[in-house]
Amino acid sequence: VKNVSVKELRRGYVAGDSKAAPPRGAADFTAQVIVLNHPGQISNGYTPVLDCHTAHIACKFAEIKEKCDRRTGKTTEENPKAIKSGDAAIVNLVPSKPMCVEAFQEFPP
Repeated sequence: VKNVSVKELRRGYVAGDSKAAPPRGAADFTAQVIVLNHPGQISNGYTPVLDCHTAHIACKFAEIKEKCDRRTGKTTEENPKAIKSGDAAIVNLVPSKPMCVEAFQEFPP
């Protein structure tokens, strides 16, 4: 990062190319989630606190789009009513505060 002092940077700040691909807050985003340890079932409307890098933000499950195999990623059920511990799913999430996320296809590691 050019022309920025180390003292100006804080944990959680987002840096990006202001001309080519500036970082933007997402109104919603689609993510693959794996339910590790949750009592009962999770359905649309559930609002857990997500940890995404240093962000700690409540995100609502707006729509559970599909259940998928944890290992292969292949769809096992379209539009399931609920998911439970051990399930992997593709979910549309809506953050309660502005949150910066980026598409894996656009910014691979």
